Amino acid sequence: MLDPMALLRAMPGACAQGIIWGLMALGVYLTFKILDVADLTVDGSIATGGAVAVMLILAGWSPAAAMAAAFAVGMLTGAVTGVLHVALGIPAILASILTQISLYSINLNIMGKSNQAVSVDKFPLLVSLRYIPKAIAVCLVIAVALICVMYWFFGTELGCSIRATGCNKNMARAQGVNTGVITVLTLALSNGIVALSGSLLAQYQGFADVNMGRGAIVIGLAAVIIGEVIGGAVLGKYLNFMGRLAFVVVGGVIYYMVLQIVYWLKLPTDDSKLFTAIIVALFLAVPYLKGKYFTKSSYKKEASRHA
Repeated sequence: MLDPMALLRAMPGACAQGIIWGLMALGVYLTFKILDVADLTVDGSIATGGAVAVMLILAGWSPAAAMAAAFAVGMLTGAVTGVLHVALGIPAILASILTQISLYSINLNIMGKSNQAVSVDKFPLLVSLRYIPKAIAVCLVIAVALICVMYWFFGTELGCSIRATGCNKNMARAQGVNTGVITVLTLALSNGIVALSGSLLAQYQGFADVNMGRGAIVIGLAAVIIGEVIGGAVLGKYLNFMGRLAFVVVGGVIYYMVLQIVYWLKLPTDDSKLFTAIIVALFLAVPYLKGKYFTKSSYKKEASRHA
């Protein structure tokens, strides 16, 4: 029989993991929603962030310094994708796949083997699944700080240039914006945030693995789409840019809670990727179905009222 208390006990862990993946989704939001570029580098850069952080912590670095280094290395991976796309003319999605493939070997070289463990008993990790309340608190603080910094940054001239490039490259160029440099910079920032999330994830689970980023882009998109749907339903026309960023993180939490319910129902864990695809498909369909059916029904009511 299913035990409701077991599900309740599992929810704090799902919340902590959801916030960490929600941070990763903020990086995905930059490329897919603001810059309007398909970037699959994240499957590799999140593992790179975890690998760099774990190896530096094992070398005696503080977790905060290791996370900063992971962010910098993540920016470098995004910049490589940007250069391949802008300077060499390779389509963005292919450029990101090339970087992602190469990162597999790079991550193996960083760690020396396929995975590296780091224990909270030996190192002062910022987060750990053994101390979930602390992990939730730390991740929330980081998420709020990151959202505030992103909100401020996209109000600056450089941030507005990024948004203009994503909206209309030709118009941005006409206004004197170097869209090539902006594209490279945005890809770098996006993957820096993703790698930062990877450094947190590695600390939380106690190890970095070369395959820890497999399917990350799907989870990131799921968080973005779920956040948009929930944010639109809750705030409607009052949903501003900061609200969108916040609901991306909320989307990550909701995604992992739904996934936890799937596991609680004792459905086969081998089918977790299938369940992920189904969850994303359902939330992707909500805006379309809402626009198709609810708009039509409201239009018909308005027409009949005037008739």
